[in-house]
Amino acid sequence: MIKLFSLKQQKKDEESAGGNRTGAGGKKASAAQLRIQKDINELNLPKTCEINFPDDDDLLNFRLIISPDEGFYKGGKFVFSFKVGQGYPHDPPKVKCETMVYHPNIDLEGNVCLNILREDWKPVLTVNSIIYGLQYLFLEPNPEDPLNKEAAEVLQTNRRLFEQNVHRSLRGGYVGATYFESFDTNNRHHPWLIGEEEEPVITASIKQVDFCNFL
Repeated sequence: MIKLFSLKQQKKDEESAGGNRTGAGGKKASAAQLRIQKDINELNLPKTCEINFPDDDDLLNFRLIISPDEGFYKGGKFVFSFKVGQGYPHDPPKVKCETMVYHPNIDLEGNVCLNILREDWKPVLTVNSIIYGLQYLFLEPNPEDPLNKEAAEVLQTNRRLFEQNVHRSLRGGYVGATYFESFDTNNRHHPWLIGEEEEPVITASIKQVDFCNFL
């Protein structure tokens, strides 16, 4: 899909006389649009990730779907929205997790704590850099820089309890006072249910934190 999308956009970019690059509707493409087009053309997605463009004519708004195949979050599917502003690449995209998830670095409102989306962002970084950073959060959650402090504390003090909480959130149910929707109504596909008895209800509470603790 990305290759076809790139060809379509390239055709639009070459429509104006004299080789001037244009965006949707014949308007001259902005620096942000040109750069995001370059990023998309050079994407090297891992097999666990895919990108979706709700509007093929809009390069600046798209979704990333991450489906981890290992780690605590194996079997889940997590959707992130990307909003690229006109200040890109000098300013990072605004990224939000649209899927409610029990995670130290993602709060229940979908805010994401990833260093390259804030103080460590540099214009040389790309969408590909962000995608790999987000994927890594699911492989190695970081309790040292949390948005969800309660989840971070559980991860640090009791990894087995953290794993149970993640599994419960993925298959649907309460973790403390927070209810998580199931990723799959047929739980037989979830690896953590094969050969396992139902886990006891975890009563640890979850506190929402609206912003990162900057170090």
